[in-house]
Amino acid sequence: MNSEPSNSKGHFNPPVFYLSTGILLLLVAYAVVFPQNATEFFKALQAGIVANMSWYYVLVVAIILLTVVFVGVSRFGEIKLGPEHAQPDYSYSAWFAMLFSAGMGIGLLFFGVAEPVMHYLEPPVGETGTVEAAQQAMVLTFFHWGLHAWAIYAIVAVILAYFSYRHKLPLTLRSALYPMIGERIYGPIGDAVDIFAIVGTVCGVATTLGFGVLQINSGLNHLFGVPVGDATQVVLIVVTTILATISVVMGLDVGIKRLSELNMSLAALLLLMVMALGSTVYLLQAFVQNFGSYLSVLVSKTFNLYAYEPTDWLGGWTIFYWGWWMSWSPFVGLFIARISRGRTIREFIVGAMLVPAAVTLLWMTFFGNSAIHMILDEGLTSLGQVVDKDQSLALFAFLEQFPLSGLFSFVAVIMVIVFFVTSADSGAMVVNMLASHGRDDTPMWQRIFWCALIGVVAIALLLAGGLASLQTAAIASALPFSVILMIAIYGLISALRTDTVKRLSQSAPVAPVTARNPVGWRRRLRNLIELPSLEEVREYIRDVGEPALREFAEEMDRSGYTTEIVHGDNSYVFLRVFQGDEVDFLYGLHPKAHLKPSAVLPEHADFSDQKLDDTTDDGSEEKYFRAEVHLHEGGQDYDVMGWTDDQLLTDILSQYERHLQFLHTLR
Repeated sequence: MNSEPSNSKGHFNPPVFYLSTGILLLLVAYAVVFPQNATEFFKALQAGIVANMSWYYVLVVAIILLTVVFVGVSRFGEIKLGPEHAQPDYSYSAWFAMLFSAGMGIGLLFFGVAEPVMHYLEPPVGETGTVEAAQQAMVLTFFHWGLHAWAIYAIVAVILAYFSYRHKLPLTLRSALYPMIGERIYGPIGDAVDIFAIVGTVCGVATTLGFGVLQINSGLNHLFGVPVGDATQVVLIVVTTILATISVVMGLDVGIKRLSELNMSLAALLLLMVMALGSTVYLLQAFVQNFGSYLSVLVSKTFNLYAYEPTDWLGGWTIFYWGWWMSWSPFVGLFIARISRGRTIREFIVGAMLVPAAVTLLWMTFFGNSAIHMILDEGLTSLGQVVDKDQSLALFAFLEQFPLSGLFSFVAVIMVIVFFVTSADSGAMVVNMLASHGRDDTPMWQRIFWCALIGVVAIALLLAGGLASLQTAAIASALPFSVILMIAIYGLISALRTDTVKRLSQSAPVAPVTARNPVGWRRRLRNLIELPSLEEVREYIRDVGEPALREFAEEMDRSGYTTEIVHGDNSYVFLRVFQGDEVDFLYGLHPKAHLKPSAVLPEHADFSDQKLDDTTDDGSEEKYFRAEVHLHEGGQDYDVMGWTDDQLLTDILSQYERHLQFLHTLR
């Protein structure tokens, strides 16, 4: 698969940038100038989808969940999101914090108390105010916020990360269609897909900002008496947008990462507070029972359309959520893909689906069960009345029942603000990448532009009363996106199958050179113990490695093949043999830094988790370099430093034989 065309060197993709901006302005103008008409139109659209396509939404989400589980447990799970030598860019803690904050952190604060109580007060079937209603409320909450939601995010992220990091395609939504349309992803079809993703992302983030300030405003009013109204909410959106802009300008590693880690620390504090000051044993028992009940009805709930007992509840809750998760998945999926390079697919699915789902369900149990316990067992009916009247006050009315409620309500307000900032800044980063060929090394003005546009859209819609209509439009957009997603899933499975076949065809031991072309044992030993410097490896690649690659290329050219020798950064050189419509053969030599063995430096501690710079030799006594072989799928983790040109040519031929066997297996 080829990388993007040369015109991508511009800072942004003009058709995507200008058309998406124009469409967003037209949508906002429609919702602002004709708010009532827009609301009625989009509500009618959503009602039609619920009435006629709810079966399709349910089926699509079920297919997504089954696909994610299958990919995770099968051999496909062993494949890395990136070349074989790639290592994760972030620690587990930073990775979890960022994907959780972008995925649904703010939703937990808004709905952690509200949704379980609402299901308890108005269950889809059965009577309200009963133990059965309480149990059903928690199962339904688990169902909406559990595996299905994170599976939707995970499948989009896997598709984008796999094709971008494994096959060097742009980190944008268009790359998901490469198996079906090939190089046409760089044309109008690809532009249309990215425009669709930008519009959906901006609509989703803007409406979330608009609705979210209602909770911030309610919290500030509850704590400090700040008036509730449009003026306060506009100021809050402006402040949030400014903070998000600062975070985006600072970059992923500084702004978004640190804010996400801060928020996860505050969330852990709040969660432990509810557990410690509430009915601890009851909550732990409830979590285990809720989880078991959820698993026991997972299949039946997944396919339940209430066909035999029709109810409006399905469209108002389950179909709404499935549409909302899918409408957010281009944004969240691309962001998760951006931070997940170097992990295996199995590791990614466990980390990006199972772990966040478990934390989400724990949060819903501690907050939701505590609230229902207060209403059902302690007679605190006023909490149910508050939730029924104003969902944005649910969390603060709940925290009032604990000691130090003012302190914890203040922490909750800070969390809401920081979660909104992380949603806005990660959203702006994703939109910027979608409009810039998947690059995030863009000028500062572009990042500021998208942050500002999201804030302006949110303010305009808040003042005009058009938030509900745009939210409904974003959810309705899940219908066409689901079609794109089904096609992309098919392409992913096909590509993973090809990748697995190649891995199996290359499972034989590598580097059999010494057996075919033996070298003296003293020379071999010297190659092992000399531990060369970066300059020595570069000299070897220049004087021995590249001439051997050129000699092999010339022989292939004489046989009618087309070849090229390409130089990369840090003296990286590789040979490409073009195979027509099939996968090209690549063989490269790359200087790779390693820590010296402990036998050489016994006084030093373990450096195994230390990341080494392959591009510079700083004279460190702990580091040495190897000339490692790289193929299309990445580094092969063996060293050819000191080999003769004949030995190198024998190894190139051996790897080419394996490549031809791989192509033969695919045919």
